[in-house]
Amino acid sequence: MRQKVNTGMVGFFMARVLACAAPALVATSSLAPAAQVAATAPDLTDQVQPGATIGNYVGDDVMIPMRDGTRLHAQVWRPRDATGPLPILMSRSPYGYTLDAVTNLFTKSYKELAADRYIFVLEDIRGRLGSGGSFVNLRSRKAGKNGVDESTDTYDSIDWLVKNLPANNGKTGVIGVSYGGWTATMATIDPHPALKAVSSQASPNDMFIGDDFLHNGAFRLDYAWSWVTLLETDGRTMKPFDFGGESDAYAWYLKQHDLASLDRQHLGVDMPSWQNFVKHPTYDGYWRAQRATNNMPAKVAIPNLIVAGWYDQEDFYGPLSIYQEQEKGDTNNLNYLVVGPWNHGGWRGPGAAYGPYDMQGATGDWYRQKVELPWFRYWLKDQGTLHQPEALIFQTGSNRWQRLDNWPLKRGTVTRNLYLHENGKLSFQAPQPGEAPRDSFVSDPADPVPYRNRAAGPIKPFIAEGSSWATWLADDQAPFARRKDVLFWQTDPLTEDVSISGNIAAKLFASTTGSDADWVVKLIDIYPNDDSVSSELRGRQRMIANDVFRGRFRSGFGKPQAITPNAVLDYAIPLHSASHVFQKGHRIGVQIQSSWFPLINRNPQTFVDNILKAKPSEFQRQTHSIYHSRKQPSAIMVSFAQ
Repeated sequence: MRQKVNTGMVGFFMARVLACAAPALVATSSLAPAAQVAATAPDLTDQVQPGATIGNYVGDDVMIPMRDGTRLHAQVWRPRDATGPLPILMSRSPYGYTLDAVTNLFTKSYKELAADRYIFVLEDIRGRLGSGGSFVNLRSRKAGKNGVDESTDTYDSIDWLVKNLPANNGKTGVIGVSYGGWTATMATIDPHPALKAVSSQASPNDMFIGDDFLHNGAFRLDYAWSWVTLLETDGRTMKPFDFGGESDAYAWYLKQHDLASLDRQHLGVDMPSWQNFVKHPTYDGYWRAQRATNNMPAKVAIPNLIVAGWYDQEDFYGPLSIYQEQEKGDTNNLNYLVVGPWNHGGWRGPGAAYGPYDMQGATGDWYRQKVELPWFRYWLKDQGTLHQPEALIFQTGSNRWQRLDNWPLKRGTVTRNLYLHENGKLSFQAPQPGEAPRDSFVSDPADPVPYRNRAAGPIKPFIAEGSSWATWLADDQAPFARRKDVLFWQTDPLTEDVSISGNIAAKLFASTTGSDADWVVKLIDIYPNDDSVSSELRGRQRMIANDVFRGRFRSGFGKPQAITPNAVLDYAIPLHSASHVFQKGHRIGVQIQSSWFPLINRNPQTFVDNILKAKPSEFQRQTHSIYHSRKQPSAIMVSFAQ
């Protein structure tokens, strides 16, 4: 019975690969021999020998034929003590599955599922590692009757597996994080009849609007460069880009003056995805074709447990927007959401803390035991009762789980404005006549605001040994409030708890002396600077919501337009959503700036057709102003549960 309950970095990157990996696979003598791989991929790094064992599991390699004749490499792992037919649980990834990675998977990140016994299948997607064909990043829907994409490859893989793997029960699930979450999402398009459930975790939805590569048209420089050079330099390996001994990504990227040809300058060839960034500087058909929800069926047919983390540094927009858009066609109650206090894939570990913030319990362990395991048991083994609420939401600040009817809540909420005032004041009261109408700052592209505090040490590239990229959203924001090119507002100490629940957005009235500008907005929880909190948290500014908006797209992401110098324009900037308690004695803060480097590439602040092609002479200092008068009341709109 199912019911919805309605109640009120190499080292780092390999850890991410583990998160993106999913269940493992089995092999028997009847499967297609993996020896065929050697002829096409002599440097294959994720091949397992027949009879390889990890704990209770024995594995082998297989090559699975696709409809166009391409063969995809997969590992198959089966529990040795299985006594009857088992369901297949598969994951599809471009990152590969080394033996160490699979060991970690069975003993840590998927240990609950491994103990429950499934036939795990780990497949390299087309063009990666042991699989044939060519790799295309986020391969769009097939072109024509005989076209192939990740949906058709998943269909063909499942079809072959259920027909060829001995002792399977005819039911298949797909699970994955990040790119693996996206391939799980793609599995719901024209699904195979044997596909009974998926869990798309931290899946991107739209790379131009809010996921890995751009946010609201602003290019995520370090992430994009590091990812593309890792994945597209060589389809058979993953070798991080060599920054030539430069340990500070901020300093290295500041020296790069021709982003459009960065790949040719440093690698001697064009990287396909990098050149697509250059060729598609606006929200055109290239980006729209990649949007996951533009391709998914309007009516939800496959149960999907969508998982997100409040502190996901890569794909927070994706899972939330997939859930919300799929809800429109969820007439059979198959679309579910979990949002926890995690970074990207953080639920694959203990989840007891994020940076210095204690979650008062191992939330990741709890999720895997109480949510993920029952999910696949129910759909793939017909075991148990699914007591899964529509939306399982972790409220930060209070550190408690909420079982909700939907997210954001459709009823029982009210929206209020947090208004910016003169002298750095922030309150729920609108500006009064006579207040100073604006605050201004000079934004200098030669000295952009870093996204991390460089005084604490160099900003390591996204993929680098010792990188702490995974926790940058936990960084103290107080050092930035002291910069002259960052505006800062705060409330008085709160006299009672303030709980926000739902969507957050900034409504800014702003001007610039230039003809383009970026607007970065952060909503912050400011801790007391006394012994009411631990010494590590005193005076700390904790980021609750944030995003960037590239001003040229004020009239639409497909219509870049120059900003009229000195004109006061309004900007609506979505800051996504949050469920958070600002505790009594804390303050609520807001920071606004115009650069966030090298997280976001620099805006020249003079309008050019394509910012990636901007010349050094086009980067100019400009004065930006934020207005907070009675007639132009800039504010942060927050939702409250009544």
